[in-house]
Amino acid sequence: MNGILYGVGVGPGDPELMTLKAVRMIEENHIIALPGAVPTETIAYQIAIQAVPALAEKQLIPIYMPMTHNQEELERNHQKGAQIIESHLKQGNNVIFLTLGDPSIYSTFTYIQQVVEQHGYSTAMVSGITSFCAAAASVNIPLVKWNEQLHIIPAVHSLKHQLPDSGNYVLMKSGRKMKQVKELLAASKRDIVTVENCGTEKEHIYRGVDEIPDDAGYYSLIIAKEPCCDD
Repeated sequence: MNGILYGVGVGPGDPELMTLKAVRMIEENHIIALPGAVPTETIAYQIAIQAVPALAEKQLIPIYMPMTHNQEELERNHQKGAQIIESHLKQGNNVIFLTLGDPSIYSTFTYIQQVVEQHGYSTAMVSGITSFCAAAASVNIPLVKWNEQLHIIPAVHSLKHQLPDSGNYVLMKSGRKMKQVKELLAASKRDIVTVENCGTEKEHIYRGVDEIPDDAGYYSLIIAKEPCCDD
């Protein structure tokens, strides 16, 4: 019988925000896949090892996922990653793929999952705390109230659009093009708070557009709320 590929969310950065189920899945399985060329250097590993010291004794599989918009290169690496994982699944071993936040939210896991499923293998997800929920908690504000809408977008792919819809926005993956993102935010007239490296020792909070540095890190999450939302 083939093993199962599990996408396991380790949360946004604070190891105390890992779920009990995520911890158990790591402890009970031997083969752990991580999205990076060197598994121990990945952020997911550095989070999980603090909550599960036994992770250091596991078999770690590097799944290289380059940051590129070249679809052909992405597809090649998805196929390579799937082949590596499938070589273990066909031996009857489960594979635990650790991913930041939740595996269903803009996760590299979902691309590997799709390929593995197409090849006839079973997959499952273990939910984790999302970065935007953790960021809202960090600054002690609600994301939405009553009948407000919440729009979650990857800012790096949405710079040609304004924020036209009513409600509040979460802009993820903003750091690489922060200067353009700041222009978009200023035009929106919304109340802005940014959490960089949420849940880690390097966490930094910026309030308002002007406070956000143009060179803010890749893991900079922005919450943009309509001014009336806190009334």
